[in-house]
Amino acid sequence: MSQRPKLVLVGQLSTLPWLFEAAERAGIDLILVPRGDDTKESAGRAPAVVELLPLDIEGDPEGALSQLAGRYRQEPFGGIMAANEQAVPFVARAARELGLVGLTEKTAALVRDKRSMRRHLLEAGLGTPGFVVVEAPDRWADALSLRFPVVVKPVSGHSSFGVVRVDDKDGLEEAVAGTWALVDARRGANDGLAAQVGVVVEEYLDGPEISAESLVHRGEVRVCAISWKGELTGPYFQETTLRAPAQLPAEVLAATEAEVIAAHHAFDVTEGTTHTELRLVGGVRPVLLEMGARIGGGGYMAHFAHVGSGIDLAADALRIHLGRQPLYWSEKPVPAGHVAAYQVPVGSGGRVKRVHGLDSVRADPRVEYVVQNAGPGTLLPPYPDFAGYPVIVISRHGSDAEAEAYREHLASTLYVEYEDQG
Repeated sequence: MSQRPKLVLVGQLSTLPWLFEAAERAGIDLILVPRGDDTKESAGRAPAVVELLPLDIEGDPEGALSQLAGRYRQEPFGGIMAANEQAVPFVARAARELGLVGLTEKTAALVRDKRSMRRHLLEAGLGTPGFVVVEAPDRWADALSLRFPVVVKPVSGHSSFGVVRVDDKDGLEEAVAGTWALVDARRGANDGLAAQVGVVVEEYLDGPEISAESLVHRGEVRVCAISWKGELTGPYFQETTLRAPAQLPAEVLAATEAEVIAAHHAFDVTEGTTHTELRLVGGVRPVLLEMGARIGGGGYMAHFAHVGSGIDLAADALRIHLGRQPLYWSEKPVPAGHVAAYQVPVGSGGRVKRVHGLDSVRADPRVEYVVQNAGPGTLLPPYPDFAGYPVIVISRHGSDAEAEAYREHLASTLYVEYEDQG
């Protein structure tokens, strides 16, 4: 009997099940490099995990790389894959030094930096909002040349961390200072959420937001799923709802795929999986906002692809990082329905007293996953800070209309009650 392949998975929170379940389906054993905010007990219980390898990739990247190389010499593993934004550059360097499949270090740095992404999109002749890089908090006036409203965001943030819409020039200085302070406070945190210091101010694009999940093998890009995120108008862009497959005209879907594939080539992303966020300007023209070289949503966007398109994106991503051809390249996928996610909004923030509506959600046959990240006593900062969604609900439906109706039901029945701050 052949030995199961082993892959090092860096920075996947063990309470988010989707990548671990995919490894089980694919017959792959995982060596998990846990996040700093995970627990040893939880990480050790995750499916497919056969070994824990704690590494301080933020505080001591050289020591972490040396430790990883020592583990490889002791018993070689077949691949390494990043599961969050913070881990992408480290994993690219480790893959190069160990001779494993991965991004180049140059590409890994590029897709972590919205400044570089914007510049490469412009050079490739692709759509991008007007933007200005603010090099220091007191340089906020450099962005006054832009057309308002604008959006202030960290150069390497995600999940709308530190993202603020500013409608006129009077609010720009405060927004830039606030985002800069949030990033500076998070710097060095080993929680998968930390961002590099730096701020981009870009012109706000009016139109619904969508996301695209892709696989890349030896330079060939295939867009596997396009999901609907809805009208996110700000000021803080809390992403509460996603549905897949997105119900869009064929020509809009085709234009989106073309834009996403072209961006991969512009960024030189040749291996792995990506999560790309776009705006549909006027509801029809896709413009790329950002691309992450990892599976989106902590893994659940891979589940979206699996249900909505039939492509087991997470399992195929693991195969790619093991140097294997993804099954999607040789097998025809069969869609399994419509899938939706409802991420309970943080709202005002504070110390959690209770999450209302959980019992009925867990008993609902339409619900496939309930991931509770915050319980009584948890302190949740309000946007534009971000410490994770209190609860994530993943449900399956017979149609997009049913998925939207269930989202409306959850929005009115599932919510966080905070302790009285007075």
